[in-house]
Amino acid sequence: MTLAHATTLSRWVGDPAAFAADHWRRRPGVFTPAGSLASPFTPADVDDALASGFLHEPYVEMTGADGPLPAGSYLSARSVRGVSHPGFADQRKIRELIQRGATLLMHRVDQWHGPTRELLARLSAELHRPVEAFCFVTPPGAQGAPLHRDDADVLVLQLAGSKDWRVYEGPADGEWREGSVTGERPAEVLRATVHAGDVLYIPRAFAHEAVGSGGLSVHLSLTIREVHKGDLFRSLQKLTAGAMNVEARPLDDEAVLAAATAMLDHVGKAVAGLTPQDLVDHARRTRLAALPDPGAPVSVGDLAAGYADPR
Repeated sequence: MTLAHATTLSRWVGDPAAFAADHWRRRPGVFTPAGSLASPFTPADVDDALASGFLHEPYVEMTGADGPLPAGSYLSARSVRGVSHPGFADQRKIRELIQRGATLLMHRVDQWHGPTRELLARLSAELHRPVEAFCFVTPPGAQGAPLHRDDADVLVLQLAGSKDWRVYEGPADGEWREGSVTGERPAEVLRATVHAGDVLYIPRAFAHEAVGSGGLSVHLSLTIREVHKGDLFRSLQKLTAGAMNVEARPLDDEAVLAAATAMLDHVGKAVAGLTPQDLVDHARRTRLAALPDPGAPVSVGDLAAGYADPR
């Protein structure tokens, strides 16, 4: 991967070319950015999101070392015009659970926090891969998730407190599953305490686990998604099916065989003009297109300015 001009990434890992050569998909590492950590999301934003009253499932979750907690333990219903609507984050319940050792997980911060969405849009454009954001709040001594593998490369931006991390080697081939790792543990490749202001990089599929250490740990996980077999297959379909002149509902056996013959001929010609890189590029563009639009919509103030006061 060429990252010579990845200026957004450089804010967290320093020289992006050196990062690509020494760490990307090879080994984890801890980085301390020059100056203050450039994070679009802060602990104050966590407080603001909870205080807003609008944070709703599935954007909020509480977890423990053994997995997710029951939704009713941290969500409450709201009454609007006499109708009860469940699923809203309950500040009091969340605070009590954190004090008892649970971890608060905020999903897809990039979908509802404008500065995060804008910064990640730039990072996604540099990496040619979609990037998503998740925030974790973990008390000291607590483990927010069991040993697991993520289907993404991860940049952990430590915003407050500290966390003890253990990272284990990745799988031997592409036949692996994300989620909890059971059975014999892989070989450990990194053990580190990540402090506020540090950045941890974990390569895709490398197993990892973490325990809060000093103070209340708050970190933002930037997950860099890669295409998989399903993405490539869907792109292959889209790239080879265009302008296919085949009857939609052949009427008899002869017509069905003729349609199959025409289809194979069309696909064969289309595939002959494709390269593996064409397929990968199309799949990555498709994933990028699914990210939230960083462009700000027209505001009420902008709309009001466009209308003349009749008085």
